[in-house]
Amino acid sequence: MLGLYLHVPFCSSICNYCNFNRGLFDAAVKTRYVDALEAEIRQARPAAAPPAPADTIFFGGGTPSLLDPDEIRRLIQACEETFDLQPGAEVTLETNPETSTTERMERFREAGVNRISFGVQSFREPELRRLGRLHTADRAVLAAGEARAAGFDNVSLDLMMWLPQQSMSDWKESVDRLIHVGPEHASLYLLELYPNAPLKEDMARAGWSLAPDDDAAEMYLWSLDRLDGAGYRQYEISNVARAGRESRHNLKYWTDGEWLGFGCGAHSTRAGVRWKNVSATEDYISRMSAGETVAVERRHLTADDRLGEAMFTALRLADGVEIAEVSRRYGVDVWEKFGGSLEPFLAIGFLRREGSRLRLTRDGMLMANEIMSVFV
Repeated sequence: MLGLYLHVPFCSSICNYCNFNRGLFDAAVKTRYVDALEAEIRQARPAAAPPAPADTIFFGGGTPSLLDPDEIRRLIQACEETFDLQPGAEVTLETNPETSTTERMERFREAGVNRISFGVQSFREPELRRLGRLHTADRAVLAAGEARAAGFDNVSLDLMMWLPQQSMSDWKESVDRLIHVGPEHASLYLLELYPNAPLKEDMARAGWSLAPDDDAAEMYLWSLDRLDGAGYRQYEISNVARAGRESRHNLKYWTDGEWLGFGCGAHSTRAGVRWKNVSATEDYISRMSAGETVAVERRHLTADDRLGEAMFTALRLADGVEIAEVSRRYGVDVWEKFGGSLEPFLAIGFLRREGSRLRLTRDGMLMANEIMSVFV
């Protein structure tokens, strides 16, 4: 079953740590972009073929909630008319707290959105200021309440750890406040500074520092234990959820699924082929207007590519990977191929093998990049 990803690159401001494909909001460009995005979606159905089934739509960005609810409705309708969108499909809209009102949330819900994901990042004012965020902690709490008032029963919040000047007690405060707000889902991300991130300059100028690596590990492990006790279940390295509220769209990335990405910079994977759209917004619009292809990178995945990805993406899941199933799917004895390289991680407790299932322990999740390099 396909997942559909729709990229909306516009932001009210550019956060000083962000490396996603985005740009400042421009109303005129937005209108042209939505037209191009709708056209790309509608082109995805071959004339003589039945519509492909899909069961998730994910509006990512950027800040997709900067689109008008009627524009979101148009794009969802284009997906419905191009694909066989299944009953009960998950439709997620990423949003920031400062763009939320109860009225807008109600209109997004009427447009067909049934899951809201808020980029909160922190519930502490000094941290929000250091990150260049536009909202306050109280505004984030209010936004979650507005989503509830609009009828959303599937809300996700993002938090970031290992921020400049962040202490363990600071992190505990944010996690405890998230639990108090009570979303169905939460994502906990470690700050990653890309080479030219403006935040690096801000840190140097202000003398801000990051906590030692051991403190970051303690933050991560403490938060998972705390969320366990609050009724959440970790289902992926960076994600926890109430029962049945895992992100169905993101699970496609971790379970060897297929998805189509629409919009500038969007990636797609289907039938062993991966491609990426042109990144620049104006280039994307121009190509769509001229009837030219927007896919600028395309490659056929080799059998080894697909096997390796099936292993390292599934290992991100708390339940791990079913070795027998992957072996059957790819016609390879997975343990014979990788077992020798994985044994040292089993010996020190970073991996655990339970029957034919292999999974990371929580300590192993801290070493995930090193372990997964076995499959690359």
